[in-house]
Amino acid sequence: MPRFPQEHYDALDAYIDNLPDRKGSLIRVLHQAQEIFGYLPKEVQLHIARKLDIPGAKVFGVVSFYSYFTTEPVGKYKISVCMGTACFVRNADKVLDVLKEELSIGTGETTEDGLFTLKDVRCVGACGLAPLVLINDQIYGHVTVEDARKLVKKYRKDHRDDH
Repeated sequence: MPRFPQEHYDALDAYIDNLPDRKGSLIRVLHQAQEIFGYLPKEVQLHIARKLDIPGAKVFGVVSFYSYFTTEPVGKYKISVCMGTACFVRNADKVLDVLKEELSIGTGETTEDGLFTLKDVRCVGACGLAPLVLINDQIYGHVTVEDARKLVKKYRKDHRDDH
């Protein structure tokens, strides 16, 4: 089971302790926890359940219901390819295939270096930009297969330049 620094738990506890009302705050707390820990493994979910005085099953249920939450470590760059109808008919499947090839991973997987996680997602509501790729919170519209290759190169270069 993963172990995290005590500072992570302290930061989460401080956030929870400063909530004006803990009742109905589970989703806010889960968002904050995922921000702090990077993902929501069972030990963090149980910590939240104890801290909010709610059943662990309720926390597990919410985490598993919402696709935003993840129970596995994710890469520094989370690449999401919209597979909604508008994007799909504009070759989002080919964009996804090229990203799988460039990253040597499948959907739902993270590269060995921990840099990229690749996901296919349902409609994100920006159909006019189809096909659409999200990298973390950055939106890229009208993405071609060649654009997808360039995006991977750009983010790899940005990462190298940061280190």
